[in-house]
Amino acid sequence: MTSPPSPPTGRLVLLRHGETEWSKSGRHTGRTDIPLTPHGEELARQSGRLVAGYDFVLTLSSSLQRARRTAELAGLSPEVDDDLLEWDYGGYEGLTTAQIREQLGYDWTVFRDGVPAGATPGETVEEVAARASRVVKRAVAAMADGDVALVGHGHCLRVLTSVFLRQEPRLGAQLLLDAGSVSVLQFEREQPAIRVWNHGPAVTGH
Repeated sequence: MTSPPSPPTGRLVLLRHGETEWSKSGRHTGRTDIPLTPHGEELARQSGRLVAGYDFVLTLSSSLQRARRTAELAGLSPEVDDDLLEWDYGGYEGLTTAQIREQLGYDWTVFRDGVPAGATPGETVEEVAARASRVVKRAVAAMADGDVALVGHGHCLRVLTSVFLRQEPRLGAQLLLDAGSVSVLQFEREQPAIRVWNHGPAVTGH
């Protein structure tokens, strides 16, 4: 009787990009490609100090400049993977939760209620989870050889964490993730687990 394969021993390190003007004001920032604020750049440098001791065998980043610049300032040289793009907010791009709720007349949340099409088609939580699943599959394969870094966006990384944990993707609604934060996932025996969550300066952002 053969033994089951051992779980990967590497760690999965998540870096959410630093602050932007839109994240600072709570505006939903999906595919709009806006830069970091000066404070966001400092948060990115701080996140680099938190991951300085890792020797990553794979580093992936969203192609949007706020993620790529965060990776650069953190001292990382990522490969771009568009499966790490932020949730496509469609017709709600650039709006705050308060503005959306005022329009709709009820307590809307993106995880429960989704988004309409706008200048972009928008995505369901299941579509975001499908992208995240491809990233997780790639990351877990690499974790057999060492640590992996993913540099991306708040909502996408929250869904990705739910996928890694083998939970329903809407669990992401309960996983707060601040701009410039670092989180660490790993396997505890065969069980995917959270080692560190949302480490770094607390910054309000969406």
